[in-house]
Amino acid sequence: METDELSLAVVMRRKPLKSTWQPFQWVPAEVVLSPLPAGAPRCLRDDASEALWLYPGLSMRLYSDEAEGYFLNLDSGAPCWFIMWRMEGEHAVPQFVTLSYNEAARLMDGGEQVDTLPLPPAIVERLGAFVAEYYRPEPKGKRRRPSFEGGAAVQQMAREEREGRHGR
Repeated sequence: METDELSLAVVMRRKPLKSTWQPFQWVPAEVVLSPLPAGAPRCLRDDASEALWLYPGLSMRLYSDEAEGYFLNLDSGAPCWFIMWRMEGEHAVPQFVTLSYNEAARLMDGGEQVDTLPLPPAIVERLGAFVAEYYRPEPKGKRRRPSFEGGAAVQQMAREEREGRHGR
């Protein structure tokens, strides 16, 4: 199951740093629900204090098989957008937006740059309704005794090992 597509735009901000190695840093500034079609990025501001670039044409859907990741996002206490972006030339370009904690973790494990922005209350509500409908926690299974605690299988392995050594 998937939801209707949300059309998004991301505003990326370049802010100056007081560093000899890195003169500025790019960060997502805002995720906007936007009916703007995909197109060229738009410079909203570019001066010595900061640069703001709008990247329209991104989209996002919720998928039932990512319900656990959405739950973890909501359960974090600070629900957020996860924005994956890459440097292209001198600009940071958003590539992907998700609400799944698990999906963001997979992206970061793959070496991608992922930053967060707070989720607005209307999207938190929508995400909460989706999670309530589709998230079913895995049932907890019976706890198996770790091998270092002993148990019949470990005793059997030890017996076979002794017999193998002494049985020659």
